[in-house]
Amino acid sequence: MDDDVREPAGPRPERVALTVALEAARDAVDALALPLATPGRDASEATRRATLSRLDDHLLPRSRAEGAPVLVVVGGSTGAGKSTLVSSLVGAPVSAAGVLRPTTLAPVLVHHPDDVAWFGADRVLPHLVRARADEPVPADAVHRTLRLVATEAVGPGFALLDAPDVDSVVAANRDLAAQLLGAADLWLFVTTAARYADAVPWALLDAAARRRTRLALVLDRVEGADAGAVAEHLRSMLAEHGLAGTPVVEVPESPLTGGLLGEDALVGLRSWLADVASPAARERVVRETFDGAVDDVAVVLGELAAAAAEQAAASARLEEAVAHAYGRAVDDVSAATADGTMLRGEVLARWQDLVGTGDLVRRLEQGVGRVRDRLGAFVRGRRADAPAAVRAVGHDLEAVVVDAVHAAAERASDAWRADPAGRALTDGLVRGGPALREDAAAAVRGWQDDVLELVRTTGSSKRGTARALSFGVNGLGLALMIVVFASTGGLTGAEVGIAGGTALVAQRLLEAVFGDDAVRRLAVTARERLVARVTDVADADAARFRDRLRDVASTPDGAERLDAAAHRVREAAAAERRTRPLPPVPEPPAAAAETQPVAEPRRRAWWRGRRT
Repeated sequence: MDDDVREPAGPRPERVALTVALEAARDAVDALALPLATPGRDASEATRRATLSRLDDHLLPRSRAEGAPVLVVVGGSTGAGKSTLVSSLVGAPVSAAGVLRPTTLAPVLVHHPDDVAWFGADRVLPHLVRARADEPVPADAVHRTLRLVATEAVGPGFALLDAPDVDSVVAANRDLAAQLLGAADLWLFVTTAARYADAVPWALLDAAARRRTRLALVLDRVEGADAGAVAEHLRSMLAEHGLAGTPVVEVPESPLTGGLLGEDALVGLRSWLADVASPAARERVVRETFDGAVDDVAVVLGELAAAAAEQAAASARLEEAVAHAYGRAVDDVSAATADGTMLRGEVLARWQDLVGTGDLVRRLEQGVGRVRDRLGAFVRGRRADAPAAVRAVGHDLEAVVVDAVHAAAERASDAWRADPAGRALTDGLVRGGPALREDAAAAVRGWQDDVLELVRTTGSSKRGTARALSFGVNGLGLALMIVVFASTGGLTGAEVGIAGGTALVAQRLLEAVFGDDAVRRLAVTARERLVARVTDVADADAARFRDRLRDVASTPDGAERLDAAAHRVREAAAAERRTRPLPPVPEPPAAAAETQPVAEPRRRAWWRGRRT
């Protein structure tokens, strides 16, 4: 036997670029996260996992070692007789058969002893643990274990893998069966006259047609006068599903001897296997299945890129809902602190205690002296105290900020619950966070410090006035806060006159001290700083939503990376195929010999023995 069969050769230089492209595709698929409940997300996640398995189990091993043994996966419906066929072909009961379903749990791989280096290592089906056929396998590990049987009954460079039922009642069996079929160079799909039209197998056969996987169907337990009609109908169904020309090998119903089929029942199947085991046919089978799988993976990468783009769009949509909700909170605070609603209640009372009422406006028109006296008297303790008024402003402003942010959290939560992508992410986000009140209080104190610093800084440039009113920084700061709240749009009736007069007193006082232009600049700057402080509070609370989204969000460049990987795979595959030598003249179709006996010497070229 050839050395390159025992230890498969590495890839040709022309295939290195394709291997690298497939490895990059594998990394891109592995990095893809699909956490948001977008339309089709579950199907895309299943596709992602299946694609990883196909890359790990088939495409990458085959790309790295073109001369690796051919893996024939024997799959099919429950009770179709897969295990009996495998054992009969080998000549020994290597795979359990019985009436209890499912029969095959841990898959059984039968290979020639010379190929143990390939199948015994993790270069193919790397996620399955290897075990000998006679080793006990724990019940919770059967779906992660690959039983290996080395026997000269199978020729070198060829292996049979008995897979679980594709329509098993056990979901793990079905998943493993699909994974193993995805790893195959060649499918040997077993069905019966009673089961060949079932839907589940045809879904898998449709996938084989899409990937251009080489396969043959075994119509097992054929008997009676209608056998030919069943086979013909099966061939017509194959043609309808894009599988015209697929060989259909009939295995007649026959008694078992020692659990094995007699040689007469296996003549057609052995003939077909001998045909595909020839060097030229084997190379053609491997190449066609590999090329079809590569092309299909490139298509699937594009589909996954679309799923990643949908995730990114959903993430941006949820992010925008949060930005809108909390942006509105800032706008609401800005409106509430500009429409006069702050100039009522305790704030108004404290300000009036500080500066008095009545004919104060007229007095301001005559001069600022008496107001200055009032402020001086206040600081010296003979009137109400400005810090009390400042505290009243702070208390009311803090309540406005907290209410606005709570409302923003409710709006953002409502928007997320209305969106399937965000519905599962809203736990604990319906109201503002536990730090909201503390953050709001700190922001209000910070803004009041900003206002006092503005007054102090502006006063320092007017030294005479500043010296005269050096004792009145708190009062002037409060006056500036009143001016910031000066609009009366939110008030009605008598409140308008009261609030308007209050704001006018504050403005006249500041103008008398600093001048008209300076007061306008002070008011604008104070409002800008208020908005900035409130924005910080809103952003801190909105971060709870953004962190929740960031914890589950997919890689931002996932779609671009997958699209680039698909393009690279296509380019590398096209370049690799251009370097191949011209294919040999095709042999006669294997289907022509389906029902004809095969000479014993030819059959023995693949099955060298009858016993393990």
